[in-house]
Amino acid sequence: MNNSIRKIIVIIAAIGLGTFCARSQSFIRKIEQRTFVPKGQWIVGNSVSYSEYSGKNYQFLVVEGFSGKGYTFKISPVLCYAFNDNMAAGGRFEYQRSLNRLNNVDIVINDDTDFSVSDFYQLTHSYSGMAVLRNYINLGDNKRFGLFNESQLIIGGSQSKLVSGTGEDLSGTFEKTTNIKIGISPGFVAFINNYTAVELSIGVLGFSYSRVNQITDQVQVGERTTSRANFKINIFSIGLGVAFYI
Repeated sequence: MNNSIRKIIVIIAAIGLGTFCARSQSFIRKIEQRTFVPKGQWIVGNSVSYSEYSGKNYQFLVVEGFSGKGYTFKISPVLCYAFNDNMAAGGRFEYQRSLNRLNNVDIVINDDTDFSVSDFYQLTHSYSGMAVLRNYINLGDNKRFGLFNESQLIIGGSQSKLVSGTGEDLSGTFEKTTNIKIGISPGFVAFINNYTAVELSIGVLGFSYSRVNQITDQVQVGERTTSRANFKINIFSIGLGVAFYI
């Protein structure tokens, strides 16, 4: 028997021995699913988020002389019913208001390429209704802390007013938007007592379609449609809320 055949026999024997040992020492891992939100419970809550920014002569990379300020405020009440253990369905309403005021900003790419924007103002009101489905997961044996994922089907719209320039160069545009979105919003829930919980969620957009109609200076009329698929985490969509589990 040459060395090649001898090596093959050794490899086959090692594989057979390893398989026998794996079968004789197999373990059955049992993951116990606990009820975090029981069937028949109502969930009533509200989440609020607010962010703002301001800058004066701010510089960053190709941005120079940025001066402006703005804010975004969002409120979102929710009502759900647990039709099964750790699963709930219901609806949510969302209202958002945002303001952006840009006094001046210079974009300098190189010595020959630069442009500036000044005296820009935008005010937006948006509103939407959502159908939601929630899934809860308990963390270990603790019934105070858990995770949830909220799937959302969103239909809404917004109205925006954009003003740029001053004096004879003043120009105004009014926009009306209709949109449809499908997204998910994972989060963390912590019970203060048996009926009250604090929730922290973050938006992860799935798919969106929007249609925008605009009119500029009451003369020019335009329209555009956009669709987008994106599963990146939106750090500007972090919401903190309180929910009551009745």
